[in-house]
Amino acid sequence: MKSSQTFINDIEMKLTDISKQIQQLQKENDFNEINLNYLTNQLTKITEELNDPPNISIEHGSYSFINEISIISLLKPKWDKWKQNAITVAGGNEEGEELDQLHSPHGIFIDKNKNIFIADFGNDRIVEWKHNAKEGQIIAGGHDEGDRIDQLNGPIDVIVDQENHSIIIADQVNRRVIQWLNQNQQILIHNFDCYGLAMDKHGFLYVNDYMKNEVRRWKMGEYNNEGIVVAGGNGEGDQLNQLDCPSFIFVDEEQSVYVSDSNNHRVMKWRKDAKEGRVVAGGNGGGRNLNQLSNPQGIFVDDLGQIYVADSGNHRIMRWCEGKEEGEIIVGGNGQGNQSNQLIGPAGLSFADEGNLYVADHWNRRIQKFEIICE
Repeated sequence: MKSSQTFINDIEMKLTDISKQIQQLQKENDFNEINLNYLTNQLTKITEELNDPPNISIEHGSYSFINEISIISLLKPKWDKWKQNAITVAGGNEEGEELDQLHSPHGIFIDKNKNIFIADFGNDRIVEWKHNAKEGQIIAGGHDEGDRIDQLNGPIDVIVDQENHSIIIADQVNRRVIQWLNQNQQILIHNFDCYGLAMDKHGFLYVNDYMKNEVRRWKMGEYNNEGIVVAGGNGEGDQLNQLDCPSFIFVDEEQSVYVSDSNNHRVMKWRKDAKEGRVVAGGNGGGRNLNQLSNPQGIFVDDLGQIYVADSGNHRIMRWCEGKEEGEIIVGGNGQGNQSNQLIGPAGLSFADEGNLYVADHWNRRIQKFEIICE
């Protein structure tokens, strides 16, 4: 239903645009053969689209039709291809603690204004690089490593609550999740071996514990309890109800939790209230074939359910369509190195609204932007 509505809305927008052009030409009394041919071609294209609408197929798993329904849209994704040579937008000036340097960047977050928030792991700080800035500014930590309320020790992921403009940090070595709001700090979760963070549209905070091999969920403001296990929680292992050293996480509109199950070289999807997950990328042992991953890290899922994952051990970013046996390389995959088409151990990844891809190029100490190709 959502896919059909998207198609209809797109057609309506195109017809509205043509209508406005015709009105403008009438107003200016400027009809000519070139204009008429152009408008005719546009209407012909729309007619062809209406006569050949997008197809949708419904597939079901082998166990239970009701429990396992996957809707696979054949709509062309709004994001499809990216330039293979990236632009360095943060760091890239060797390892260091100056404001134009990074040290082992890990998780990243891109806000609506294209500002980049970086978990600068090796420098024990969170830095924000304004759009097109030449250097960053420290917005959390940066007072040497430590466990004081104003210090960080190995921050590994960061998200921004854009409702109240607070920053939530997975302060890994200190085993805590901490919130910074206008330089005021509050520890949200104690004694937790945190790694990845995510927040859903309902205001729930998700954090994974890479030692207990589980993901837990808290309602914002209610951190005086242990949270609810929403993925894993059944010990270390490779069964469908288990995880082994989960790294980054992503939560979609339906509150399904996607987990980069690092040591199992796979990405798992846990539907809301599910007792076990399903493999949606990798799961064929660590390796570089198109049906494999190696130590997956950052993860993002688009509106069509396509999974983008930082295939860290293979120095590439891959895209997987749920239900497919293989993924595809979208950037990287040219061996490890520091050239503009290479990565070394990519960690966090994120997308800006227009589709540009940002990657924390961990061992190159830089953030790379791969620009989308508009067709």
